[in-house]
Amino acid sequence: MKRALAALAVGAVLFAGGAGAGNAKLTVFAASSLTNAFPKIDGSASYSFAGSNTLAAQIRQGAPADVFAAANTALPNGLYRDHLCSRPVVFTRNTLVVIVPRSNPAGIHSIFDLRRAGVKLVIAGPGVPVGAYTLQVLRKMDLSGVLKNVVSRETDVREVLAKVALGEADAGFVYSTDAQTVPRKVRTLWIPAWGQPDVRYGLCVVAASPHRPTARAFVKRVLGPAGQRILRSYGFLPLPKRR
Repeated sequence: MKRALAALAVGAVLFAGGAGAGNAKLTVFAASSLTNAFPKIDGSASYSFAGSNTLAAQIRQGAPADVFAAANTALPNGLYRDHLCSRPVVFTRNTLVVIVPRSNPAGIHSIFDLRRAGVKLVIAGPGVPVGAYTLQVLRKMDLSGVLKNVVSRETDVREVLAKVALGEADAGFVYSTDAQTVPRKVRTLWIPAWGQPDVRYGLCVVAASPHRPTARAFVKRVLGPAGQRILRSYGFLPLPKRR
């Protein structure tokens, strides 16, 4: 009887250990702009939110990630070319806006006001997708001269948002979805459609992931009707129509 109970106890321990290993949490590396939306799509995953370029560099260095969601397609495509992730899919889109503090002490009412001397402008670094998109807007609108007013270049879009929301800068460039998270702290100034960059987000499964079936299920969930509804509810744009 004692031997039987001991065997059962050992079996229970082995089963529990196996169940724990099989139910390991999915680790998702995602762009900062997805901070609010992604946990609503899948609340069981473990998330690391940061600038997409930082996350891509961490994956290249062997950081344990299962899924990579970037605010552009260039970074996941680079990982794909180097056999570090699956072929990326576009899963959502966004738009760029200018934000100013609610009190708007510098009296900025359009993107063209950023040319004025003394304006304190904060943007993301050029390696961050939102920073690269910002430079695209300025080139397209022949406003590269406003770069002389840049007082800091941040590592992700949420840092730009925070500086403007706290009144540490007169204006900044962020995604429209980020501006919507603090409507009482910032005002949004829209950029003309002809000046907008093509902001597309790319999603892939990390090649080194030990949970690839679960990671693929996560990608499917993001692309599915419920996932897309959640993204749109946070201000993201629908997927481009297939031709």
